[in-house]
Amino acid sequence: MTPMVHLLLLPLLFSIAGGKDLEEKKGLFENTVLDVPEGTPVPYPMYQFQVTTPGVNNFRLSGEGQEDIKISKDGWLFLERPLDWSQDNHYIIKVEALADDEVVEGPVYVTINVLDINNKAPTFVQSDYTAVVREHSAAGVAFTRVSASDEDDPETPNAHLRYSLVSQMPSKNQILLFQIDPNTGEISTTEEGEKGLNARESIQYTRGEDQSIEALKTKFDDYCPVPKIPYEQNPFFTCVERAEMRRRTMDPMDDPDYILFVRVQDLGGESESALTGNTRVRIIVQQNLWVNPGPITVKEHLEGIYPLTIGKVQSNEPEAVYSLVQKERELKFPFQIAENGEILLTEPLDREDKDMYILVVFAKDADNKEVDRPLEIQVLVEDVNDNAPVCENEETVFEVQENEPVGSLIGQLMARDDDQPETMNSHLTYTLLPEDPSTPNKVFSIDAASGRIQALSMLQRREHQVYQLDVRVSDPGFSVDCKVVIKVIDVNNEKPEFEKNDYGSHTLAEDTPVGHTVVTITATDADDPGSGSSLIEFHISAGNDDDVFAVETDGKGVGQLVIVKPLDFEASPTYKLQIDARNPEPLMTGLEYGIESTAFVTVSVTDVDEAPEFSLDFLDVAVPENTTKGSVLLNVEAKDPEGKEIIFKLEGDARGWLEIDAATGQIRTKDKLDKETLEAFEVTVTAFEKGNPKMSSERVVYVRLLDVNDNIPKLIETEAFICVANPKPVIIKARDEDSAPFSQPFTFAFAKKSPNWDLSRVDDTSAKLTLRKKTTEDRTFSLAINIKDNAGMGISQRFDVRVCNCTTQGYCYIAPEDRSFRLGMGPTIGILVGTMGFCILAFIIVIKRINKKGKKPKETTEDGNALM
Repeated sequence: MTPMVHLLLLPLLFSIAGGKDLEEKKGLFENTVLDVPEGTPVPYPMYQFQVTTPGVNNFRLSGEGQEDIKISKDGWLFLERPLDWSQDNHYIIKVEALADDEVVEGPVYVTINVLDINNKAPTFVQSDYTAVVREHSAAGVAFTRVSASDEDDPETPNAHLRYSLVSQMPSKNQILLFQIDPNTGEISTTEEGEKGLNARESIQYTRGEDQSIEALKTKFDDYCPVPKIPYEQNPFFTCVERAEMRRRTMDPMDDPDYILFVRVQDLGGESESALTGNTRVRIIVQQNLWVNPGPITVKEHLEGIYPLTIGKVQSNEPEAVYSLVQKERELKFPFQIAENGEILLTEPLDREDKDMYILVVFAKDADNKEVDRPLEIQVLVEDVNDNAPVCENEETVFEVQENEPVGSLIGQLMARDDDQPETMNSHLTYTLLPEDPSTPNKVFSIDAASGRIQALSMLQRREHQVYQLDVRVSDPGFSVDCKVVIKVIDVNNEKPEFEKNDYGSHTLAEDTPVGHTVVTITATDADDPGSGSSLIEFHISAGNDDDVFAVETDGKGVGQLVIVKPLDFEASPTYKLQIDARNPEPLMTGLEYGIESTAFVTVSVTDVDEAPEFSLDFLDVAVPENTTKGSVLLNVEAKDPEGKEIIFKLEGDARGWLEIDAATGQIRTKDKLDKETLEAFEVTVTAFEKGNPKMSSERVVYVRLLDVNDNIPKLIETEAFICVANPKPVIIKARDEDSAPFSQPFTFAFAKKSPNWDLSRVDDTSAKLTLRKKTTEDRTFSLAINIKDNAGMGISQRFDVRVCNCTTQGYCYIAPEDRSFRLGMGPTIGILVGTMGFCILAFIIVIKRINKKGKKPKETTEDGNALM
């Protein structure tokens, strides 16, 4: 830059930066970080370096962005071209101060962070989308999705996108049948769409049905049998034919049922300055044949020839295979499903046994994959009137005091009907038959709906002590007579009286067993014997904290005060019990119970050294088998009633998997658990006093190991053979040591597709291996088969199949030359070692003999010399 241009540039820089005090953009010659917005007008001053070194008359830049970033001789760092965040959002520049082209200060480094501004509009991935939705699809369940992107900074609102539905065509009565998730762009039906979406009419075909024009003609004849006109001249047939051909070849882009106009906005759609993008979604509505036919109502004990068709389902996939299971785990499941989707009832139903069944219907393809979501179909068993009313008691007895006012309630007769409640079949009507003894006027009445019996006059014991009534209980088809006995009893004008009011003080050890009788109490009543007025009941009305005591009686005035809960000295060392004697019948008007009908008993509890007590009677813990060593399984809690220190110990752990903290009762794992080794086991925890180990208590802890998927399915056999002349399929079987849901059903598949072999599922644990192409040579094929369990865990395993010529017995033929004697590696090495050993031994013997022959002539010569 020439000095003249530089001088002309400075005023321009000042004018541009006029909106911000230039003093704020000046600073020392040091490392600096600057935040600069993108898209600024240029030239744009960013920063002026002020150096203190004398003689500085220029600056030099190096590093990133030198095409856009410049510096003047007086140290102004400025933009010559605007920055673009989407191109680069970060620059690092080295600046040196020069004096006559020599570096006198620096370098320093300037980091420029480019700040994004909202200058990029969002765009959809596609300008047109196509989608298919089934009629009556559930509201809120997405069937397609649109997606858009924004080149602005994703960490700022500039790239925060929000989707919206602009319009729908056609839109009848301005009712939107579709909706869009503003955050994800997922499109689903509204509640109105779930009800109102309908596909164009079309011909329906069942599994395996021919869909040719000839089949269409047959269907047309079924619906339009007359008049007989050649199909080509019949306008109705040609119309149906054109509609069917159009349906089969329909292109959503050419003729959609609906078009949605979708908008996307940045800034979260919350600003008027938000930038937008648009797209269209063309939607075809397909017919949904997979409709729940339930609830299906079937009368109980229905007559007919079984199995009976009670309903039908039809998949959207014509070749679907149907299966039917029960949702509940009942032993009886009298339902089947036919190949065409008809639901069959195999035997009569009984509502009193079960009033509703839930059937789950699956539609799957040939590969056992679901083509439609499962349907849960309710089968309701409709009641028929096949049960007569039943009296709750063979004879119902009521007691009533004489002189009770007219209209007094005598009692309510109880009866039942096992037919369906809240229906006419179980609606009971009560009718009073002639009374015994008979009287000129009716003495009793009965409510026809409830069975409540009331007195129509004041009853006098001297006139009749007992009335025998017959009540007819009826439903619309059946009836039964119930017997009712009404006893008129004397007025309760006598109070029960204790033989004494104070039964003294009794001392009991706190370990006295439950059921122990503390004292026997006695009271008498002067009313008529055998009536409710003379029957005596005993009630403990005070002092019985925690209901530790109760009075057992036969109603004749004798009662036993017994212990019904364990005593606890620490909780309550003394009880002062108040016992009241009462009649079940109310006392006559003006008469009240007094002190003569009340007695007192004092019970003192003595302390006993008791064994520690566990907080729980039943200890059960379930733990995954892959629980890490040292994990806490259970905190066993126990305490000593006297507050003494206790110690815990654990016994019965034969595998040595667990340990217990003697002081706290915390049970932890000390070794790896394995469900396949032991699925469940019991250990005994003993809590005993530290100072007196004989005082102890035990609890059994039940430990159940939960399975984890730590085993893969494995082949039971890894080799097989197939005869060339009769190539029967080979059944491959696998097993998995895990339990459900980590075991069967297995999936079998080739690790690599084979043109010669086919693998298909037989059941949950086996598959069928079939040879597609016959081979003339005897050879062995090594196949890699991938076997996975129900959780998708598994590996490829080798399976060898020998294809061979077979004998008449069905086994592979082995030629004679193939039967030559062959030794294994072990015997071969043994023979070689033995042979070498024998050779060495023979060599040593030969050497020794040679040495002996050489010595004999020398000895002879010496002997000869001696003789000479």
